[in-house]
Amino acid sequence: MSDQRSGGRQPAVDESRVLVDGPWTHRFVGANGSRFHVVEAGSGPLVLFLHGFPEFWWAWHDMLPAVADAGYRAVAVDMRGYGASDKPPRGYDGYTLAADVAGLIRGLGERSAVLVGSGFGGMIGWTTAAFHPGLVRRLVVLGAPHPLRLRTAIFADPRGQFLAATPTLKFQIPRYEHILTRDNAALVGHFLASWGGERWVGSESFEAYSARCREAMQIPQASFCALEGYRWAFRSVLRLQGYRFVKLMQNPLVTPTLQLHGAEDRGVLPRTAQGSGRYVTAPYEWRLLDGVGHFPHLETPDLVLGEILRWAKS
Repeated sequence: MSDQRSGGRQPAVDESRVLVDGPWTHRFVGANGSRFHVVEAGSGPLVLFLHGFPEFWWAWHDMLPAVADAGYRAVAVDMRGYGASDKPPRGYDGYTLAADVAGLIRGLGERSAVLVGSGFGGMIGWTTAAFHPGLVRRLVVLGAPHPLRLRTAIFADPRGQFLAATPTLKFQIPRYEHILTRDNAALVGHFLASWGGERWVGSESFEAYSARCREAMQIPQASFCALEGYRWAFRSVLRLQGYRFVKLMQNPLVTPTLQLHGAEDRGVLPRTAQGSGRYVTAPYEWRLLDGVGHFPHLETPDLVLGEILRWAKS
């Protein structure tokens, strides 16, 4: 395939660039008709990590060995269309993405899992728990309101969440994926910097992480696939499929849920995320993290690790 970057001066990035060596194992798992790249460490009850946009499995590289050391089977996945996972042209609706996660749990040989999702991955976590409650033992969401809370806030809070969501609303523009990957995916770095907390964005670790995410987004077709989930979320509002999705998501969650949210999150405002507990009938906790933006797992990893283990064990 041709290089997606402007000018085409550099060779295209291939999927091998996300197969980073470490205290973990890379392998591929078939689920829901697609092949997914997973990275795992340890043994014990399954903790499945779902990354958000504009990330890939590397979002959890510090969490995997730590969770494994605590006695769990820690697995991070490249979501459909990202990293080294399959990149089909379709299947980025909420139903299919939730079925991907359900299929992964089964494909990994497990009956259930603790799901940990950040950002868009957290939204899929909410959806998986709603559609496949028997497979999700516990849920931890970072920087991710319940999908119906986000939908309501975008329309009801024009000076707040609608304004904050404007960059992602631009994803509806045809061929916007070429803008996303222009200049070595500079826009990916811009999103990370805009949504992250100031302390993290100003750190040395931010530059290294941004470089990896920019590179992964330049894998052929990854940028198109990454935007398709957002496109479906917007277009489904006026379609029967979207109406049915809302009706199903209105069913109360029976999965114990822990919701962590950064007080400095400028992508998903804290006031948007608050109130998500109304959709959960099981035990539910909300925690607002001071000085943290949209990426708590990277900005305050020790705190998030402790909360994940506490919730998994409780």
